[in-house]
Amino acid sequence: MLFDLQGKRRRLVQVVYLTLAILMGGGLVLFGIGGDVSGGLFDAFSDRSNTGGGNDLVEKRVERNEAKLKANPKSEALRKALARDYFQLASGQATDAQAGYPKEAKDELRKSAANWKAYLALEPEKPDTSLARLALQVYDPQALNRPKDALEAARLIAENEEDSNAYLNLVQYAALAGDTRVAGLAGQKAIDLAPKSERKEVRRQVKQLEQAKPPQSQGAATAPSGG
Repeated sequence: MLFDLQGKRRRLVQVVYLTLAILMGGGLVLFGIGGDVSGGLFDAFSDRSNTGGGNDLVEKRVERNEAKLKANPKSEALRKALARDYFQLASGQATDAQAGYPKEAKDELRKSAANWKAYLALEPEKPDTSLARLALQVYDPQALNRPKDALEAARLIAENEEDSNAYLNLVQYAALAGDTRVAGLAGQKAIDLAPKSERKEVRRQVKQLEQAKPPQSQGAATAPSGG
């Protein structure tokens, strides 16, 4: 019988079985055979070599959500998803060699802003402050450079979070928008909400933030947008 083999032949059979075991085990790892999770080691290398695939996935998701939006224009979830995805597409075009965003990214930034505005127009019961923070980046001087829209996003965050830091942010964006009245009111609110032991420092920060001015020269990456 097979397992009665002696000597060299027995060792040869053992080597053959060991080799088969290694090959089968390698197949499980390299090709992802027999597991619930799809994709093995070869797939992982393939995915890593596929540069730019992330934006392709986002673009496809945007296409699907835009199609869904036509059938359901009052969907808060779709507006929020599109605002985030358009911002992600714009961010994907930014480079370390240039501050802010290139001209080619402005269209995605404007679409992100439009979906943020459309989301607000739906009058959500509890506005998404995390999305408002994204809007601040969209309206930043190095993005669309819309200080008044940034001010409104900062105001929404402050009013919904009732936090000293949120009102300090509001001071800064109000100053950038040239609204000294709101900056003053927000500054006092930031001081009132701060713990007593921190009010002196908060008062100092308020005075500093009230002096915030928009950059004088930002080039093409931060030119005011007309749309």
